Amino acid sequence: MTARETPAPAAAPTTYDRRMHALMNRGEARTFHATAARRRLVVGAHVVLTALMAGSWGVAQAMDRTWPLFVMIGLLLPWCLATGILNGATRGLLELRGRMLDERQRAERDLIRARAHGITLRLLLGGAFVFIVLHALGDRDVTVSLSYALVVALAVHWLVPLWLAGLQARDEPAED
Repeated sequence: MTARETPAPAAAPTTYDRRMHALMNRGEARTFHATAARRRLVVGAHVVLTALMAGSWGVAQAMDRTWPLFVMIGLLLPWCLATGILNGATRGLLELRGRMLDERQRAERDLIRARAHGITLRLLLGGAFVFIVLHALGDRDVTVSLSYALVVALAVHWLVPLWLAGLQARDEPAED
């Protein structure tokens, strides 16, 4: 084996990596995601909060008003809390760098990302079909709707892996 064929050594965890790992594995919020039913409830709340935030932004754009943006700002704190609970439930599976995960966790993360990619692809294909039909009918100004749909598609692409990971997370083993 030559020098070019030797694999590069794995990068050692940085201070940031250790700090994020400790943050994602804290136990204070464990009661919020201790069971599968609670995790489903948090995922559902996160989906609803995301939809409300996207809807308020869409209303602000469509009506040219600023009050829906204040609604969006008001929803930001509960949305962040739900995101933190989901990250805690998954122990930072999607947030931590690969060097902080073991082989099982990396495989699980890859599987979740692949499933999320498939879901997002189907949603984008459905959205593209709707816009093609709307454009063919000529009843709507598609450019305004398209900009909103692109922002929603970005949010869905970003959040579906977190939602799937939250739904697929396993219960913690009972402590003796």
